Amino acid sequence: MIPGMGGRGMNPKKVKQMMKQMGINIDEIEDVEQVIIRTADKDIVFNDASVTIMNAQGVDTYQVTGTPQEVPREVQIPEDDVRLVAEQTGASEETALEALKNANGDLAEAILALSS
Repeated sequence: MIPGMGGRGMNPKKVKQMMKQMGINIDEIEDVEQVIIRTADKDIVFNDASVTIMNAQGVDTYQVTGTPQEVPREVQIPEDDVRLVAEQTGASEETALEALKNANGDLAEAILALSS
């Protein structure tokens, strides 16, 4: 039998006291509006996020709970790249931008696609 566990679960005060003795501190970040996790090809967005920080032995661990929504990331194309592709191929800037998007920002691939 574990101390503090009577058939109803652990006493929250005892849990907090035990965690404090072990050097674990837990805080919740108030008024979180949105959490975004960015990867190379998508964003994972939590609009209803709840964020908790647990500090144990000097290391912070963030826990995010909520409903995730995956959003594909669009490649950000610099204006200089668009101009370069347009100049090299004779295409319009709109066509050059579209070719760069299709090539995931790869200049050489976009130029080759427009040159053939």
